[in-house]
Amino acid sequence: MKIAFYGSSLLSSYWNGAATYYRGLLRALAAHGHEITFYEPDAYGRQENRDIEPPDWAKVVVWQATPEALKEAASEAAKADVVVKASGVGYEDDALLDAVLAAARPEAVRIFWDVDAPATLAELKEKPDHPSHRQLAKLDFVLTYGGGDPVIEAYRALGARACVPIYNALDPETHHPVAREKRFASALGFLGNRLPDREARVEAFFLEPAERLPDATFLLGGSGWADRPLPANVRAIGHVGTRDHNAFNVTPKAVLNINRASMAEIGFSPPTRVFEAAGAGACMITDEWPGIDLFLKPGEEVLVARDGTDVLEIMAGLSEERAAAIGKAALARVLAEHTYEQRAVLVDELLRTTFAAKREGRAA
Repeated sequence: MKIAFYGSSLLSSYWNGAATYYRGLLRALAAHGHEITFYEPDAYGRQENRDIEPPDWAKVVVWQATPEALKEAASEAAKADVVVKASGVGYEDDALLDAVLAAARPEAVRIFWDVDAPATLAELKEKPDHPSHRQLAKLDFVLTYGGGDPVIEAYRALGARACVPIYNALDPETHHPVAREKRFASALGFLGNRLPDREARVEAFFLEPAERLPDATFLLGGSGWADRPLPANVRAIGHVGTRDHNAFNVTPKAVLNINRASMAEIGFSPPTRVFEAAGAGACMITDEWPGIDLFLKPGEEVLVARDGTDVLEIMAGLSEERAAAIGKAALARVLAEHTYEQRAVLVDELLRTTFAAKREGRAA
């Protein structure tokens, strides 16, 4: 089927945490025979900070962030069998959703793909007159990259016909074990952009432990930290492109995953970083959130910290041998159960079943 996918960016991970998710899932869907066109706006300096060139498994259309270009890009939805509008595109998201749904053919499968469900749901609940409310009933379903039953129930309560979590996963061709690199050497590494909904948790789980371990080296990757005062033993290296993620994850003794506050609260929302790190065979410490045991086994495949004190205790007792064993176990688990190919099987079935039902004039 022809899929028109409107998202933030396929080509750049710069200020775009969903890039890995899009790439892994859409490449896997393309292998199932789907013809994918990804429409992304030229916004936030992403085109100047590309990680990849346009791939051979998807056509990429970069449109200028103007009302005219938005209308032109949205009109292309009329050619597709499946029309997807993702959250957080980055330019006039509400207008884009309206335009894309208006252009879609009646038999086309219409999807809102939410890559930040807690934030989206909070906004919809806070604003009963939000334009997205009237569009939910026009969608065949909402797909999310996490959230479990709480998100499903919340979307159904707002009027969505169906909501299906399609969790983050591993693309083993992109994220895999590599040799360590001295430039990423440290006791603990954290990779994440500076965001209001996460900064306090970064303070508690990463910066405060760093202050209490002045003789250890901590590595901070991600955008937005340049003007943030940091402990002397924290080395900030700015944006880390996708091509360097494997080395970043596998070189430190351990790497830290810190969910944004809303994601941690609702749970069942492992970010891409979890599977990237596991795919590289890294020993990962994650903040605690409901549902972690559905993806990795605490104590054996991942280490779980409730707060900064737990991070300190974990690091104090973490030998190189145990770190290597945890990384090896995590890699085996995600290869067996959490690849994008496995996720794509579910999406492919949803798309084909729904499209066939709509063409026949019956409910899916």
